[in-house]
Parts: sequence; structure tokens; C-alpha cells
Amino acid sequence: MKVFTTQPFQIIYSLFEHEFLGYIFESFVVQKNSRGELTFAHQNISSKNAKEFAKGLDEVDYELIEMMDSIQQDAIARKFYKTKVKTAEFFDKVYHPEKGNQLLQEEIQRYLERRRAKILSKLTDKMLFEMGNDGEPAWRQIHIQKEKATVLFHFVKNEDNTHYFPTIKHEGEKVDFQYKGAYLVCHEPAYMVVNQKLYSFAKNPDGKKLKPFLNKYFIAIPEKVEDQYFRKFVAPLVASFDVFAKGFKIKTIREEPNPLLKISELATSSASLSLFEEDKKEVREEGKLLIELKFKYGEHTFLLGTDQSVSVKVEKEDGQFLFKRLVRNIVKEKSLRDAMVSRGLNILKGKLTLPKSQAFSWLSKNTDWLKENGIQVEQDKASNAKQYFLGQSSISIDISEGIDWFDINAVIMFGDYQISFKELREHINNKQTEFKLPNNQYAVIPSHWFEDYSELFSFMEKGADDKMKIKKHHLALVQDLENSELASVQMDRKLAKLRDFDQIDDHPLPEAFNGELRPYQRAGFNWLQFLNKYNFGGCLADDMGLGKTVQTLAMLQSEKEEGRVNANLLIMPTSLIYNWMNEAAKFTPDLRIFIYTGTNRVKDASQFENYDLILTSYGITRLDIDVLSDYYFNFIILDESQAIKNPDSNIAKAVKKLKSRRRLVLTGTPVENSTMDLWSQMSFVNPGLLGNKKFFKDEFVVPIEKKQDETKSQKLATLIKPFILRRHKSQVATELPDKIEKIHYATMTTMQEDKYEEVKSFYRDKILEHIEQNGIRKSQMVLLQGLTQLRQIANHPKMVDKEYKGDSGKMEDVTHMLSSIISKGHKVLIFSQFVKHLSLMKDYMERSRIKFAYLDGSTKDREKQVRLFQDNDNIPVFLISLKAGGLGLNLTAADYVFLLDPWWNPAIEQQAVDRAHRIGQKQQVFTYKFITKNTVEEKILALQERKVNLARDLISTEENFMKNLTQEDIQSILA
Repeated sequence: MKVFTTQPFQIIYSLFEHEFLGYIFESFVVQKNSRGELTFAHQNISSKNAKEFAKGLDEVDYELIEMMDSIQQDAIARKFYKTKVKTAEFFDKVYHPEKGNQLLQEEIQRYLERRRAKILSKLTDKMLFEMGNDGEPAWRQIHIQKEKATVLFHFVKNEDNTHYFPTIKHEGEKVDFQYKGAYLVCHEPAYMVVNQKLYSFAKNPDGKKLKPFLNKYFIAIPEKVEDQYFRKFVAPLVASFDVFAKGFKIKTIREEPNPLLKISELATSSASLSLFEEDKKEVREEGKLLIELKFKYGEHTFLLGTDQSVSVKVEKEDGQFLFKRLVRNIVKEKSLRDAMVSRGLNILKGKLTLPKSQAFSWLSKNTDWLKENGIQVEQDKASNAKQYFLGQSSISIDISEGIDWFDINAVIMFGDYQISFKELREHINNKQTEFKLPNNQYAVIPSHWFEDYSELFSFMEKGADDKMKIKKHHLALVQDLENSELASVQMDRKLAKLRDFDQIDDHPLPEAFNGELRPYQRAGFNWLQFLNKYNFGGCLADDMGLGKTVQTLAMLQSEKEEGRVNANLLIMPTSLIYNWMNEAAKFTPDLRIFIYTGTNRVKDASQFENYDLILTSYGITRLDIDVLSDYYFNFIILDESQAIKNPDSNIAKAVKKLKSRRRLVLTGTPVENSTMDLWSQMSFVNPGLLGNKKFFKDEFVVPIEKKQDETKSQKLATLIKPFILRRHKSQVATELPDKIEKIHYATMTTMQEDKYEEVKSFYRDKILEHIEQNGIRKSQMVLLQGLTQLRQIANHPKMVDKEYKGDSGKMEDVTHMLSSIISKGHKVLIFSQFVKHLSLMKDYMERSRIKFAYLDGSTKDREKQVRLFQDNDNIPVFLISLKAGGLGLNLTAADYVFLLDPWWNPAIEQQAVDRAHRIGQKQQVFTYKFITKNTVEEKILALQERKVNLARDLISTEENFMKNLTQEDIQSILA
């Protein structure tokens, strides 16, 4: 019967007993009459229609309705049966008296008990009724008692037996519940209905302890089983509840606890298993220790984490039963536990398993604190058990600067025993955690030594005098040890300034440099000169448009004026050679430039002697590496050095064969897809800085990318910081106009939405099934395929289906805004990742007779299209594919940027915006990102905010988005 929201109504909750599921709640709205009384007009409500009755509901009602929905019989069938099944068929199968699934029944009951308990706890101020046999939801009201009832368990010993029974009191009055039709709605904890009153209980007794007495006055315990019954049943009751005893004694004992940390060794296997096939390998696995926090009370010892605050022991004294109640000081126990947790031992539940090095690291650091608090540390006393050194350990390292190296000296102590530096280094490099001391105890190297010194020990080398040394380009590592008070360091003040490039001494600009450097560019020039002086290579990684080219040219002109005669080699993508020629002609006209490209080039390195700067491409370098490696260059400079990000690529291998006095790389994106990108480029400029490829992968790539290890990320950032200079526009380019960035949400048309839902349903099932069967790692291809199709349909279904005859909400919005903007004389850059999308825009331009420039990966003459747009006021639009527009474009004629489709990484989109928002731009730049509502585009936008931590830490602008998607992310995107 329909309930009208325009007339008064009341939300009620109705209780009935299900044949299989026990007591179930349903939610209803009931119409009220003019006197405010409930009528027979009622309507069942669920989460689907609850909002229709919003004016009569509060937040608790919405929660209750949702929870009640989840325990209805059809919801139970859906949740607990893997395949689609009719509700009646589900109950016939699962609850069949002979062939039913007993284990599943028990699982369902546990689920229902948890839900019932939560529902009952929130019903306090609501109207609850028993449902009539005819389905009438408001048949008989149950009055919910807010004050909890108490239970007193009685044990009365007679000559030949003991009577056991409970009594219940509520608000000081005895509740008569036996033989009164009482029933238990929930057992854990107990909720009982008696005479239309719902009672809950203090101390949360299990309803199973009350159920036998609903229709029984007492239980008689025969004398012959009293001893067993008292120990197994009565003792726990005495510990947890109020008990009245007649015929035996109860004695309460209170003592202070004596804390004890018990450590014992756990057996380990020799194989290390990985989720990822390529990482499976045999390794020496570090042993683990079990640490247990216990408390002694006289002769009794308790493990922390056992919730029982009272322990009861049954004894016989003078022929009578005696129950000894030992009351533990739980407050003090937990206080000591919390103190340990605050000091880094996460022993919240009384037991903790840790690798030995971590366990002994904590014990070593907290030796004094343990003694001060009277906490005893006890080892396994078995005759064959290893005995470990439990005292304090220390390491003292002194580092001093030599001519080309830092010299290292160290003293290592375990108690009174000194260990050689060589032995410790071997153990740390081999990941071996323990060794035997002269007293036959085993010393375990604290884990923080591995964390603090592993990089130092890995990069150290043995000098000619057998002393340990480390190269000077590891100065950041040395300074970090000093700043962390892990080593004593003596270092040249000027060298120490490299960590803060703004403190580096000013270097005069070369006389023949034709131009001025802004303050931040001057600082970059000084930084390059400083690296040059101390024989270091570097990576200039400023944002696009901040003038990496001009800073580099100033440095090369300075090299010429200081008498460097060998030529400098500058390698870049072919498309940038023209730009470098123009910039050099403008700022450093004295530099003699030679272009080493073209099919007719003379393959002879001797010709370089007559020039200051050789410009060539990555492709030519790869082909002519034998020619180029014959010459010893002054500087080798790689522009857009992400070209060598893959260390196994032919071009990366080729450039490392080149010979030069110094090396420099220029890039706006030192890390694009993986941390390994960084290794390839930094190993080019400063060989050995990050160790060999295997070391770098094990020490940094795996911990950072697979384990999200922030400590390793910070250590890597420290190592590379002196040799990477990166400034953002927001930091330095104050003359740039403010960017105005807006997100425009488009709505799908009806036909477009139908197409989208059809494809989404298909791929959602396919992707989630593939993940279930093969795992996320092996589902990348089908995931990418599905997400790509959905993104394309969100733009325009024609991108997927050529026969599609409908329209697109986004296309309508884009073309409308475009017409408005160009009619006012503005110029617009339109970026898309999909060439198909640009083709649709192209068709629109031609139909609308709008002139445009166009650039994608197949465009032959990029410069022509750039000049067409920059110099011709009659060309208001430039269509550009995101990938083709990523390098070397300067499009300051535009004051509007349209991003037609969001990309996984916002940094790539930012590069597109930077085509217009560069130095030299005199107008405000308006950016519009077009997002189609209720599609994967909107989900991607949300995920972008949560997926940029690693790349940001390593001063990069892109990361491998797909690898970081979790199954929850995927389900959210496809919801």
C-alpha cells in the first residue's frame, strides 16, 4: 500500500523470525492519521527508495536501512553463492536437512550475528515492532530499554548436586523471564525480548548462557561431574560475571605485574618467494625472532593480549571448592605495552615476529630503558638454543676529504668486543645479519646499521694503501651521514656548498655572451661552473621554457674563453637541431657550430678540430658511434636525455662509449616511467654514482616502486641532489602571466551513453574475471584495451565504431566553446592523445571553414606548421597530438589551450600547457580540460591526485600509472 510523502508518516522497524536465518529486521514507513497514530497503510523501503522519504529520516535511519537490506534473504543468497541462483533454490541447497552445507550455514550465521548486533546497537531511539503472521509490520510494539540489565549467576551446592541458574535485574527490579515466551534476538552479545521489552546486558554475556533458562528454572549439576564442570564452566563465569556462590568460596587476589620480554628463534626456509616471477631467486634469508610480552603475577605468567583481566584457578581447601580470582593490573600492562609501541616495538597484541636485525636493533637502542622499567629480557633456555648478545652495540665512523676521494675509518663495538671494519662491511654487503663473538654468543647487526650505512659500504672502494675510500661525487651521501650524526666529517667548505646551489660563488659571464641571464638562470650557470671545477657531471632539469638552452650556451662560451680547445658534442632529437642553431646564433655568435647530420655527412672525426660545438642527433650517434668515439670531446651534452632512459637500448649503450672531459644532460623529465630511467642518465654523467644496474635495482627500484619505501626514495634523492638542478616555473618565472586552469564537465548524449554502458559492461566482466584468474600483473593488456575504448567513447563513439550515427556531448561542448573563442580573435592549441580524435576535429574545422595548423607523429615538416600558427593571424587553431607535441615547441601565440582527453599522468598534460605558457608569453593563458561526466575520465581525474608520490620525490614529471593500479582502483574506475 502506497504511503504518501505529502502526508504525515513514520519510519518503523519490524522484527520477524525467518525459517533458516533466525531473527531478521525490515524497514517500513507507515502513514499517520490526523491524530498522529499509525494506520494500516504501510510501505517497505530500502536504500533504493529511502531518499523519497528523506524528510522523515535521519542519518542513523539510512545506516539501519542499508544494514537491514544486507540481511534480507535475497541479499544473503547473492553474497554467499558464487553463481547466480534463485533465492528459493539457494535455501533448498544450503539448508537441505541431509545434503545441506553446514560450514556455509555457520558462516552465514556469524555474518548475521555481527549485523544483528550492529543494528540493535543503533535502534535505541527508534520504533521497533514484532511483525504479525499476516505480514503486518506494526503488529506489536517492542519497547527498547536504554539502561542495560544485569545478570547474576547463582551456584548453590546441595548434598548431592549443585543448582545453577541466572537472575536478571533491570533498573533495580527483577525481570521475570522464565516460561514467559522470552526469546533471544541476538546471542553475541545477548539481546532478549521479554513481555514486549528489549533488554541488552552489562558485561555482554553470551546469549547461549541464558537460552537454556527461557523454559527451565535451573540446571542440576550431579556431584560426580562437579569438579570438571566447575573448572571448565564455572571458573570462566567467576572471572567475567557477577556470581552468587553458596557452598564454596571465592577469594580475590591483587598483585603488581613484573614485565618480561621473551625472545625465541623461529625456523626459516632457504627460498625467498616473490609475487613476481622475475624476482624469484634463491637468497640467504635472515632468521626471525618471536618476541612475546608477558607479565608475572607471583607464580602465574600471562601473555599480553589476552583480554581476560581476571584469571580464576579452582582448588580444594578442607574439602570445599575454592575459586582464586587473580585480578590483573591491565592498565599498567597496557601502559608498558604502549610505551614499547611508542619506542618502535609494535607489540600491540603481545606477540611480534621480527627479522633478527630489527629485533636486536630495538633491544640495543632500548637497553637502558628496559632496565629502568624493570623489564626482564629472557632467551630460550633449551640446551640446543642459540644464545644471543643482548647488550649495547655501537659504530663510530670518521670521514675526511682527500684529493680525489673521501677516506673512511670506523670502530665497531659489541659490548667490550671490537669488530673489524672489513668484517662488518662484508656482512652488510652480503646481507648477513649475525656472527659469533669470542664468548660464543651471537651478535646480530642492528637493522638500522643496514639502513644507515648500506649505501656507504656499497660505494666504498679499497685504496692503494688498503684504506677504505669513497669517490667525491658521493659527497651528498657523506653530508647526509654527517647531518644525521652517523659520521664525523671533515670537508672543504666550498665543496659542501654544492648541496645548496644558491650559495655557490658567482662566476662572471663570458664577454662574448650576447644576452642577459635572469637571476635563476645565472644561478644555474654558476652551478654548471661549480660542477666543472670539481670534475662532476650534472643534469639540468628545469621546467620547460625556463631556458636550459641559454644556460648551457653561456657555459660553453665560458669554456671557449677559458681556452678549452677540444670541441663540445651536443646530441638531441633531430627536431631540435634547428632550435639550437637559432639560439646559438642569437646568444653565442662566436661559437663555431658544425652540424653533423645528413646522408652526405663526412664520417671523419678530425674535422671536429675546427669547431667549438658539434650538433648531431641520437640516430646519427647510434649509427656513427665508431666515428664519434674516436674523438675526445671537452663536453658531451645530451638534450632531452630521457632518450637514454632505457640502459639496455642501443643509444644508451652508444653514448656511454663516447669520450670526454665532462658530461652534462638536459631534460624536463629525468624520470618518465621507472626509477631505472634515472640510473641510466646519472650513470652517464657520473659513472658509479648510483652503483651498477643490479645494485641500483635491488637497492632502490624494487624498494621504491614495489614497496613504496619512502626512506629509500629519500636516500636516492639525497644521492642525486647535488647533480640535478630543477626549478619550477612557480619558483622563478615571475614575469609569466598567471595561468587560469579550468575543468569543463561534459554530459554524454543518450546514444553515446548507451554505447558507453554497453562497452563498459562487456569489459568490466572481462577485466575482473581476467584479474581473478591471472592476477593484475598479467591483466595489463586487457585492462589497457578496455580503458582505452571507454576513454575513446567518452570523447566520441565514432572513434571506436565508424558506423556510429549519433553525436557526442563533449564534441558539442568543444565546438561551441571554440566558435565563441575564435570569434573574439583568440588563438587556441587543441591537444589529444588520440589521432582519431584530432581527425574528428579536423573534419569539423573543414566543414566550418576554420583554418588550422596540424601536427601528429606523421607530420614531415614540424617547423612549417609551428611557423604557420605562430606567424599567421588567420590561423586561429593548432591541432596537436599529445605525443608529437611533447618536445621543442614554442607556441606563445596561443592564449587558450584545450585538453580534449585526460591522460593518466597530469605531468604530460602540463607539458602540453607549457607549449603556450612559456617565457615570452605576454597574455594570460586559459586552459580547459574537458572531462565527460560518469565515465572513466572522471575516475582518472580522481586517481591522478593519489598516484604521483614516487615521481614527485625523484624530481620527475611522469610515472608508470598502470603498474600502480590496485584491484580496488580498477573496480572503482569500472563501477
